[in-house]
Amino acid sequence: MSPNRPLLLSLSLAALCACASAPARAEAPLKIGQVQGHGAGSALVGKSVTVEGTVTADFRDGLGGFFLQDEGDGNDGTSDAVFVTAAPGTPLPDVHAGQRWQITGVVNETGRAPDTVTTLQLSQARMLGPALVTPRPKVLTAPPTDWAALEGMRVRIDVPLTLDGTDTRFGQTIASFGGRLWAPSERAVAGSPAMAAVIADNARRRIVLDDGSDARDPKTLPYLPNGPVRTGSTATGVTGIVDFRHDAWRLQVTQPLKVEAAARPAPPQVPGNLKIAVFNLENLFNGDGNGGGFPTLRGAKTLDEWKAQVAKLVATLTPLDADIAALMELENDGYGPQSSLAQFVDALNATGSDWRYIDAGSGPGDNPIRVGLIYRASKVTPVGKPAVLEGGPFVEHSRVPLAQAFRRGTGPVFVVAANHFKSKGCGQAAGSDADQHDGAGCWNATRTESARRVDAWLKSDPTGQQATRTLIVGDLNAYAQETPLVTLRGAGWADAFAVAKVESPYSYVYDGQTGRLDHALLSPALTPHLKGAAEWHANADEPFGDGYEGADVTGPWRSSDHDPMLLGFDL
Repeated sequence: MSPNRPLLLSLSLAALCACASAPARAEAPLKIGQVQGHGAGSALVGKSVTVEGTVTADFRDGLGGFFLQDEGDGNDGTSDAVFVTAAPGTPLPDVHAGQRWQITGVVNETGRAPDTVTTLQLSQARMLGPALVTPRPKVLTAPPTDWAALEGMRVRIDVPLTLDGTDTRFGQTIASFGGRLWAPSERAVAGSPAMAAVIADNARRRIVLDDGSDARDPKTLPYLPNGPVRTGSTATGVTGIVDFRHDAWRLQVTQPLKVEAAARPAPPQVPGNLKIAVFNLENLFNGDGNGGGFPTLRGAKTLDEWKAQVAKLVATLTPLDADIAALMELENDGYGPQSSLAQFVDALNATGSDWRYIDAGSGPGDNPIRVGLIYRASKVTPVGKPAVLEGGPFVEHSRVPLAQAFRRGTGPVFVVAANHFKSKGCGQAAGSDADQHDGAGCWNATRTESARRVDAWLKSDPTGQQATRTLIVGDLNAYAQETPLVTLRGAGWADAFAVAKVESPYSYVYDGQTGRLDHALLSPALTPHLKGAAEWHANADEPFGDGYEGADVTGPWRSSDHDPMLLGFDL
């Protein structure tokens, strides 16, 4: 994988025939816009045509071809560029950006209809010399109405693009005009016309920035020479070639981005005399608890990775200065001194803190991962025994919820219930749990039934303390407007972030879209006690490679794929 070759200002006028069997005389040249035509595909598919233009980008090594652009046909509805590929057994000529060529080839549409790319499968090539006028990039200040009219053309985007996350496996970064892309069912009820409008707006504003190569796992990204940056960073003056492949419009970027990196935020502070943190630890597995047993089913693959993971998690939770923490994705390996939970609490206490964990005796549940509750012994006192909710969706799919009553000093008793509902992955999903194509993904019926049962369970006083001040927290694997959350709010539970008037909260970024999978919901009796709510965006916006499995950058950054949240109460 290599960056585009530089423009050449003086070139040999020698001609090159790309195919020994090519005809001696090529057809009369057409404008490339005539070949492209209007609409999704060319009307000349299967026909041999000749075009002339300037090579704007050479991606022979990475994409198996190069882009050719002419001076235009005066029609803004047709593209003035085309991607040239090799015919079977026919090598591509040694082109360089800035050269002018005459190309004869057969018109093809590659990709899946209706979103295809017009290409020329080369049969004959002749170099005409250096370009008299190199095609200037078309300047964009907003997303175009139709990317197809710019297919293969040089463009420059003269407004900031928000960078929404880099997938280093494929060397591509999702970007967007006009700010972040939001998960549609975070902003609108799943399946509603309003959600369809969010989907359409995301599609209009989204563009993929690519590295000019289909190779997997590139060592470097030419357009991000310093590596991936935080989601929410911006890039200006983005220049590249409009392309469509892998089911998405993209720019094959031809020069390094000018990036304004998003700042890393300080740990949040919330008012109140009692603080509760909520944090998905992303598979905290500790081997056999004695330094061996790696790799485990999930999480760290080696002892050193586990140590790095724990260090990052401690660096995330400690600055929140919480009195209680609800944790998700702990290894389900008991409560002994070698358990993942016990050793994590030991790590938190290594600097002199007084964290303790709630011992449910076993589990809860027999899923490989579980939820847990920990608390500061000097700040709160557990009241009575913990309670768990088993059966139904909590047998195989959603993790068993864990509830515990607490009291701060002589204050009122309150209950914290930790939850982790079934994920959106579609493995083995069937019937009502299959993807209904309403934006909620798979297993939505199971998550909704989980929500219904948690509501009924907590209203039945499972801790036996007659406490009405109750908090539902955890990774519910549902965005804010999906039916599990709609069900809970409809049953009287209040969204803590709505009560605290937090604008545009989020805890997770997936496929370039931002939203909340992690939630806090308050019973009517607890709602007046809430004084503040915040998320610490130390993880979701961070590049994946900054985590303990990759560069392991110093500090809390990318300790998990979820952001922790912090709630403040007066109790």
